[in-house]
Amino acid sequence: MNETAWLAHYFERYRTALFEHDVAPQLITLKGWMLQAQARGAKVIFAGNGGSAAMASHCAVDFTKNAGIRSINFNEADLITCFANDYGYESWLRKALEAYADDGDLVVLISSSGKSPNILNAARYALEQGLKLVTFTGFAQDNPLAALGHLSFWLDSRAYNVIEMTHHIWLLAVCDLIIGEAEYPARQEERDAVRQ
Repeated sequence: MNETAWLAHYFERYRTALFEHDVAPQLITLKGWMLQAQARGAKVIFAGNGGSAAMASHCAVDFTKNAGIRSINFNEADLITCFANDYGYESWLRKALEAYADDGDLVVLISSSGKSPNILNAARYALEQGLKLVTFTGFAQDNPLAALGHLSFWLDSRAYNVIEMTHHIWLLAVCDLIIGEAEYPARQEERDAVRQ
């Protein structure tokens, strides 16, 4: 296969992921849950590993700054290494939730495979504490993380880049849905001026 054909096939995966899987009802539900958390003074906690951790950081910032939904993530190197050293890598994220989650928080866990032990342990803890759990996965539809979520987003793909970027687009679509527009200045004052 030549490179042009390879790229056409590659981008077809993205097109299929984004446009042949209707997640609009789920995205609207997630928006509602985030607004409910905001109304009761709770927060949204995003977490993942690797590329999903980077996405969790980006989403926590955008939801907080742009949509006014107070959000956090656990991507500080000192937190990860301290908790992993003291509690084991499979338990560090659960321990982070124990330390930082409050009643009424919404937990969003992202794992392409849906099988990462640290993510699964955090999911079980969230459920034990009565927290709403939202999961984003790919690979096998019957993966263990998807089975735990109160709201589960699943993408029929085995390509990490396609899964991670689609999850990212879905999450930021919720952010923009809360804001009510997709094209807006980065600074709140500028957004307010445009709306006047």
